[in-house]
Amino acid sequence: MRVLVVYASERGGTAESAGWIGVALREAGLDTDVRPAGEVAALDGYDAAVVGGALYAGRWHREARHFVRRHADALAHRPVWLFSSGPLDHTAEQRQIAPTPGVGKIARRLNAHGHATFGGRLSPDAHGFLASKIAKRSSGDFRDHDQVAEWAAGIARELRGATKTG
Repeated sequence: MRVLVVYASERGGTAESAGWIGVALREAGLDTDVRPAGEVAALDGYDAAVVGGALYAGRWHREARHFVRRHADALAHRPVWLFSSGPLDHTAEQRQIAPTPGVGKIARRLNAHGHATFGGRLSPDAHGFLASKIAKRSSGDFRDHDQVAEWAAGIARELRGATKTG
């Protein structure tokens, strides 16, 4: 079973979370590649996909949206999970957060097996007009490695179950 973990990240936090997902899937015995969304030309050879994007102003990162549009047909024929990263507080650790409307629409279109929203990360010295304004009041690392790894382990269990019964 080969799994592709694809991410779109502006400042590296979502990329690092995607890496954690990749490690957890490999530890569960799955052959896993982790790649930036803009670098994936095709899904040939992959049995499943996990697609993640950073959230900005309630929207998934542009490269994640473009990846899904470019590869919609291929994704429709594989098990797919989606994740978002972005809340700059501890809400993602305290409760499940529904996908934003745009990500929810993508999840429905792809018949995604699941979606998770994880906390985000923003450096206090973030560059860019909007990021620097937000960083003044909400900087920090709100990602929970264990939560991300546990979610990925659930994906691995589901995929291993599918290969045993299918």
